[in-house]
Amino acid sequence: MTTWEYSTVPLLTHSTTQILNTWGEEGWELVSVTQGPNPENLVAFLKRPLN
Repeated sequence: MTTWEYSTVPLLTHSTTQILNTWGEEGWELVSVTQGPNPENLVAFLKRPLN
Protein backbone atom coordinates (compact mmCIF):
# COMPACT_ATOMS: atom_id res chain seq x y z
CA MET A 1 0.00 0.00 0.00
CA THR A 2 1.29 3.46 -0.89
CA THR A 3 1.90 5.91 1.93
CA TRP A 4 1.56 9.59 1.00
CA GLU A 5 2.93 12.87 2.27
CA TYR A 6 0.97 16.06 1.71
CA SER A 7 1.71 19.76 1.36
CA THR A 8 -0.33 22.94 1.00
CA VAL A 9 1.15 25.69 -1.14
CA PRO A 10 0.00 29.29 -1.59
CA LEU A 11 -0.34 30.18 -5.27
CA LEU A 12 0.00 33.66 -6.70
CA THR A 13 -2.28 34.10 -9.70
CA HIS A 14 0.48 35.70 -11.80
CA SER A 15 2.86 32.73 -11.39
CA THR A 16 0.65 29.69 -10.80
CA THR A 17 2.13 27.61 -13.63
CA GLN A 18 5.70 28.28 -12.57
CA ILE A 19 4.98 27.37 -8.93
CA LEU A 20 3.15 24.14 -9.84
CA ASN A 21 5.84 23.11 -12.35
CA THR A 22 8.52 23.59 -9.70
CA TRP A 23 6.67 21.37 -7.22
CA GLY A 24 5.91 18.85 -9.97
CA GLU A 25 9.62 18.53 -10.75
CA GLU A 26 10.08 17.44 -7.12
CA GLY A 27 7.53 14.65 -7.53
CA TRP A 28 4.46 16.42 -6.11
CA GLU A 29 1.05 15.76 -7.71
CA LEU A 30 -1.69 18.39 -7.64
CA VAL A 31 -4.80 17.13 -5.82
CA SER A 32 -6.92 20.27 -5.54
CA VAL A 33 -6.91 24.07 -5.70
CA THR A 34 -9.13 26.27 -3.57
CA GLN A 35 -9.52 29.98 -3.00
CA GLY A 36 -7.24 31.44 -0.33
CA PRO A 37 -7.98 34.13 2.24
CA ASN A 38 -8.68 36.66 -0.51
CA PRO A 39 -9.75 36.34 -4.18
CA GLU A 40 -6.25 37.09 -5.47
CA ASN A 41 -4.73 34.05 -3.74
CA LEU A 42 -5.20 30.35 -4.29
CA VAL A 43 -4.06 27.39 -2.21
CA ALA A 44 -2.86 24.17 -3.84
CA PHE A 45 -3.05 20.79 -2.12
CA LEU A 46 -0.33 18.40 -3.26
CA LYS A 47 0.71 14.82 -2.54
CA ARG A 48 3.58 12.46 -3.36
CA PRO A 49 4.56 8.95 -2.33
CA LEU A 50 6.47 8.84 0.94
CA ASN A 51 9.86 7.20 0.44
